[in-house]
Amino acid sequence: MKLSSVKYLVGEGFKNTWTNRLMTIASVGVLVACMVIIGLAVMISENVNMAMGNLEKQNVVMAYMEDYSWALYGDGANQKKGDSTEKADKNGIRPSDYTIHNEAEAKALCDQIAKIDNVASVTFVSSKEGLESATKSMLESQKEYFTFLEEKDQNPLPCAAKIAMADMELFDETIKKIEQLEGIDSIQSNSGLAQTLAAIKNGITVAGIWIIAILMIISLVIVSNTIRVTMYTRKLEIGIMKAVGATDTFVRLPFVVEGMVIGIISALISEGLLYCCYRIATETIIKTFGGVIAFSEMAWVLLLLFMGIGILSGVIGSVIIISKYLRKEGSEFAAI
Repeated sequence: MKLSSVKYLVGEGFKNTWTNRLMTIASVGVLVACMVIIGLAVMISENVNMAMGNLEKQNVVMAYMEDYSWALYGDGANQKKGDSTEKADKNGIRPSDYTIHNEAEAKALCDQIAKIDNVASVTFVSSKEGLESATKSMLESQKEYFTFLEEKDQNPLPCAAKIAMADMELFDETIKKIEQLEGIDSIQSNSGLAQTLAAIKNGITVAGIWIIAILMIISLVIVSNTIRVTMYTRKLEIGIMKAVGATDTFVRLPFVVEGMVIGIISALISEGLLYCCYRIATETIIKTFGGVIAFSEMAWVLLLLFMGIGILSGVIGSVIIISKYLRKEGSEFAAI
């Protein structure tokens, strides 16, 4: 096809958009509504995922170790497993009664935990740090009463590893791997919250996909109807072009351009409208809940998404409608 012909057909596409401006405005309005809803669904999903991520970071797991305190005050006190020939200290504890003998061994165990898949981070928490954390929430009178715990061998809390996971869906599987490590006594976790977080994230993802799919179909139907109206208003012209030997591609191109123009205009308007809506909404959300994702972080992604939806709807809708029309009216064209 010659360049002059392409220029003519593209110009006809723009001309059709203006000639049928009432239908164009109606189509743009519906497309903008669909795109804004899709954009809001994307932004809500991203904000919820960010919030879920923050909750996941807070939903840490504490893995307590088999150290001296465990052997003296914990489960190890009731299940001495050491060599009876070893010399016991003043508390009756032998070195073989427990696994973690010093801070270096505890940190080495933390390193082993960090190597497990899905473990995002591991922080060593000493017995002293654990006691300080536990007494922070106490009243001053209670703190004074429990000061004796700060004396040597009086702290009942074993050292621990504070663990954060990358994916809460693999929570149970990761816990089992940690429990299998030598030196781990028990794990304190909130598996119920982990399952709830995973379910919420999956639900939002599925809902978002369905919303986008349904609105994509609506967008396709709207553009198709606009092209159909334009096509029937140019029925005679199309018949004449076919009668003089115009190819189907030659006939289709103006309608494809028209559909693309409608889609691009809708995308640009949707981007601006979504920015205004999101800015107004986030001003209230920030005051109530704190931070949200800045629109600028998603602006280009959303614009490309809107452009893709608009252009795809325009191209597919116009090609389907005009192809169907050309097949149906082929005999009529031949008779002209």
